[in-house]
Amino acid sequence: MYPTYTSKFPELGFYGLPGHSRAPRDILHQAQDAEALGIGNIMISERADFKEISALCGAVAGVTDTLYIGTSGTNLNTRHPIVTASMGSTLNRLSEGRFALGLAKGVKLRWKALNVDFPAFAHERSFVELMRKLWNGEQVIGHDSPLGQYPALQLAPYVSEDIPLLYIGFGPKSLEHAGQIYDGAHLHTFMSDQALTESVTAFRRGETAAGRANGKLWSVLATVHQPSDTDYLKMIVARLATYLQIPGYGEALVKVNGWDMETLHRFRSAPEVKNVGGAIDSVADFTQLENIEKLIPEHWRPAAVGDAKTCAERWVDQFNAGADGLIIHASTPEQFAPVLAEYEKIRPNQLFAGRSNRPG
Repeated sequence: MYPTYTSKFPELGFYGLPGHSRAPRDILHQAQDAEALGIGNIMISERADFKEISALCGAVAGVTDTLYIGTSGTNLNTRHPIVTASMGSTLNRLSEGRFALGLAKGVKLRWKALNVDFPAFAHERSFVELMRKLWNGEQVIGHDSPLGQYPALQLAPYVSEDIPLLYIGFGPKSLEHAGQIYDGAHLHTFMSDQALTESVTAFRRGETAAGRANGKLWSVLATVHQPSDTDYLKMIVARLATYLQIPGYGEALVKVNGWDMETLHRFRSAPEVKNVGGAIDSVADFTQLENIEKLIPEHWRPAAVGDAKTCAERWVDQFNAGADGLIIHASTPEQFAPVLAEYEKIRPNQLFAGRSNRPG
């Protein structure tokens, strides 16, 4: 029904509007720049300010031709299942087969504040099964699962959309479960190479248990080419510090990397963090970030930072550690273009022969 989309670098994706943004229109030229460079995927996260994810995905679909467009991620518990299914079928038809639905579970604190149930494994499994049925045009009568009770669910009998479903997360138990039901997974920024390898192993273990195979595992690597002091603080320190701020989220990232939990507790209790007045990457100024940087150990910042050759070598490290794809975070295509030129020189071409842009 749709063509097969293949770019020069199908194994590479990038985050559109990385981090905090008050200018959502910027994603249009970012997507076009990436497509011109031969990048295969754009991944788009959401925030409840100016990053409503279906609007952004639709905008990108309208200004690109080959770029695969993925949510990385949205949540399965914030919309009625029919609304999410319709979002997926519409975006896939709008983009002519270039949409992937990435689902994240988020943290319990947020769902408690919104009076929304936390999505356990049973919710995920039911949701994934339901999306596939609805995108296949099936009518679901008397649905009764952890998602809820629905007398009748259907998009339309003529709907037939093959949409990859990707898990967004990094806990070993979650990844093992994800391997049983998803078509792939996006991991997380600031994971060590060892944590990456262990995460891939967990997903593969789940695949084996379910008789599945060949899901694509995507490393997410912050990349900052020759940063100024200000750029480094904004693109590395502020982003990591914001993750560490969040109760539950910071603990999970520390645990998966085998870092010291007491260091996290000291970070959170420090006046420099407690008095910042909001999400660090949204509101902290240069002086605040300078002070916050001193609270975060250097080895807690695995990323690609430095000259183009050094950054490109870190990209290749991700494939050596077991990743099938790399999502470039923190930088825009214009900023990471010099790294891409160096990467092309050392790219392990044999790994990607015959590969399309489809991310799962």
